[in-house]
This record gives sequence, structure tokens and C-alpha cells, in this order.
Amino acid sequence: MAVPSLLFLELLNVAARRWGWDGDALAPLASALDDLGFDVGEAELPAIAVWTSRGLTAYDAAYVALAESRGLQLITDDERILSVAPGVAQPLSGDRQRSG
Repeated sequence: MAVPSLLFLELLNVAARRWGWDGDALAPLASALDDLGFDVGEAELPAIAVWTSRGLTAYDAAYVALAESRGLQLITDDERILSVAPGVAQPLSGDRQRSG
């Protein structure tokens, strides 16, 4: 599974800000994230810019551009990504119908 390094920042952010985890809980999470064995890569900034110009945030565009550059499908539940990048993104739920 290929992911941008941004994923790890987003996961730490959710744990700290949304779930209220303190440093004692976040430190082991950070260590565990390193051990997950993801294929971490970064998309080229010009590719991220293209997707951003189509209406995605630069953060979301990083996921789409990475998947596109590697010839992979991006699995997501984000409606915006699904509508802007239908050739790259697929819905998380296989039985879910997308509009557009």
C-alpha cells in the first residue's frame, strides 16, 4: 500500500486534536506508524498542482497524484476526491454508487 508521508501527520493530528490523546499516547502511536510497513512516497509537486487546480486541496491532491504516478487506485470515502478524480479514485465501499 503506497501512501504519502502526509498520512502519518494526519493520523497524529486526528489522535491529538479530535480524540484528545496526550503525549504519552501519541508517542507509541508515532512509533507504531513507522512499523506498519507502508510504501511511503511523494508525488511530484506539478502533479499535485494539477489536481489542486481541479478543485482538490493540496493535501488530497497529494494522495491522488501519488496513486496516479504509481498506476494505483486510490480507495477513499471522500466525495470530493471521488467526483474530481473518478479515473484514479474508487469508493471505499464496493457496493456504494457514485453520482456523476
